[in-house]
Amino acid sequence: MRPSPLRRPRPTAAGRFGLAELRLALAAPRPAAGLTSEWRLVAGLRTHTRRTADPGAGAPPVVLVHGLAVSHRYLTPLAVALADTHPVYVPDLPGFGLTERPDTAYDVGRHAAHLAAWLSAYRLPPACLVGHSFGAEVVAAVAARYPDAVRAVVLAGPTSDPAARTRRAQFGRWLVDTVVEAPAQAPILLRDVWDARPWRVYATLTHSVRNTIEADLVRVAAPALVVTGARDTIVPTGWRTQVARLVPDARSLVVPRAAHNVLTTAPGPVADAIRRLLAPTLTNR
Repeated sequence: MRPSPLRRPRPTAAGRFGLAELRLALAAPRPAAGLTSEWRLVAGLRTHTRRTADPGAGAPPVVLVHGLAVSHRYLTPLAVALADTHPVYVPDLPGFGLTERPDTAYDVGRHAAHLAAWLSAYRLPPACLVGHSFGAEVVAAVAARYPDAVRAVVLAGPTSDPAARTRRAQFGRWLVDTVVEAPAQAPILLRDVWDARPWRVYATLTHSVRNTIEADLVRVAAPALVVTGARDTIVPTGWRTQVARLVPDARSLVVPRAAHNVLTTAPGPVADAIRRLLAPTLTNR
């Protein structure tokens, strides 16, 4: 007899992440809580995507883009929270999660080109791109360089603050953030770093601190939302405010009690904010 699929965990308060969420995050490639895995050849790489079913009603797709060192796994709480109203896709970027590992670590531009090729391979209509941390850098680059593919943009905990744009400074801020994050997330990080390999994580961090995200932010034409946790030490208030000011059509959301991994530990409030962001675009279709 096959084991029954994992049930969807009950929503947790902001800043929380429990064992039910951990089991769901580590489930791939097995189907669980409405999430399934598939692979497609994208730009020469066998690319893994965790996705939900399409709930119908013509809702625009939402694409979740993970950050540095991690993968689709920690974004599964948000994918589940959005699944009732939107088709959700969570691709693993080249070298991360269950996607094929290229010989080199991609910089922001190459990741953006791969994500644009992924959107083309899936033949998606203009999508809402949700990028977290380093993923926000990739999403900003896609929105700036491939505007026709983008309906809306969510920049969650976007890196990196010019006041701390070195490997040492970013690593130091991350260490402080770990103190206030939910401890149950640790096994996901360990698994993801093992999959990516430490050298790739280090090289990608180097690319991140050398990327001038400001040049892309001012070119984002789509409606945008900047999301941070109130306890985020990697993205302090000043940098969050600057990001929202640079994007021409942006609003902000600060989630109380959440830290840097706000998409993981506060999926409910973030999902609601994404629905509000997309509501005007549905009305104007």
